[in-house]
Amino acid sequence: MLENIRNLASVAEKQDHDIEDLEKNHGKKLRISPTALKLHERSHTGKKFYECLQCGKVFPYNKSFLLHKRTHTGEKPYECKECGKAFINSSSLETHERSHIGEKPYECLLCGKVFLSQNCFQQHKRTHTREKPYECKECGKTFLQKITFQTHMVTHTGDSPFKCQKCEKAFIIFSDLRKHERSHTRKKSCQCKQCGKAFKSPKSIQIHGRIHRGVKPYECNQCGKAFNYLTSLKEHKGHHIREMTYVCKTCSKVLISASSLQKHERIHTGEKPYECKECGKSYIFNYYFQKHMITHTGDGPYKCKECEKAFINASSLKIHQKSHIGEKPYQCHQCGKSYRYQSYINKHLRTHTLETSSE
Repeated sequence: MLENIRNLASVAEKQDHDIEDLEKNHGKKLRISPTALKLHERSHTGKKFYECLQCGKVFPYNKSFLLHKRTHTGEKPYECKECGKAFINSSSLETHERSHIGEKPYECLLCGKVFLSQNCFQQHKRTHTREKPYECKECGKTFLQKITFQTHMVTHTGDSPFKCQKCEKAFIIFSDLRKHERSHTRKKSCQCKQCGKAFKSPKSIQIHGRIHRGVKPYECNQCGKAFNYLTSLKEHKGHHIREMTYVCKTCSKVLISASSLQKHERIHTGEKPYECKECGKSYIFNYYFQKHMITHTGDGPYKCKECEKAFINASSLKIHQKSHIGEKPYQCHQCGKSYRYQSYINKHLRTHTLETSSE
């Protein structure tokens, strides 16, 4: 049995070359090798050869198994050069780096909201479609997010992959367990003399003291209401934003600003105010028009020093630059395969979706 696992592990490593085949055959019929087909067939038979000895989870591919092991060891080999924050995989680092340059490449055409990652964008789209893809077979409840669904399932099964050894509290995510465990070891040396509540630092007890002193330093500039904490003020401001919503007369869609409503209405009217004088193509949004114009002028705000290719934003340039050094920053969390471009991993992820629906 162990020999079979070793053999399969070596076969799994050969899958790295599949992306090269995809690049060479881009736009042509893709040829699948017998070894790749054999590995794919495992998804239908349900055979999973790599088992985690710590939590019992099993995986069909060696790469996905190795990625999972990092959740137990705490290993985060990908570090941000700007702030030092570390990540389990390169794609998470790539998404994080956008937060430093203010880049949000995923824009919702319905409301104009922009997002750092495709995952957040996909979840947001469900708020428009009201799609809840995760359904509980026990009680019929449906959920927008997988993590919410998994947390709900604990109420039925009473079981979860991660448990605190001190208090038996269960967690779906390993990092949540780690945070919780620190609450047992953390010493709370500062105590409030008025109510006896304990805190971990003098600063925390000072903030807490505002409740007793009646100090409310955070005031709402719209209605004058004051609050003890900044978080309370932010929550309060959310009510004002909801009161100042803009409603589309065609589909009753609620938007948060006049400009978002104006952009959204173009979807119904078919208005495309940004027209290319070179080829006649027109666009709803200025961003996509500017991106298109680069194909004609060859000029843009961001240029590659290696090949002079121009790009509309810094993140697109950064992704392109990795093609010169052979880096593949987009990694599949299910099987561990890596890709150079977002479009390639999107195509790959659909193969997992098809496998799940066929089972």
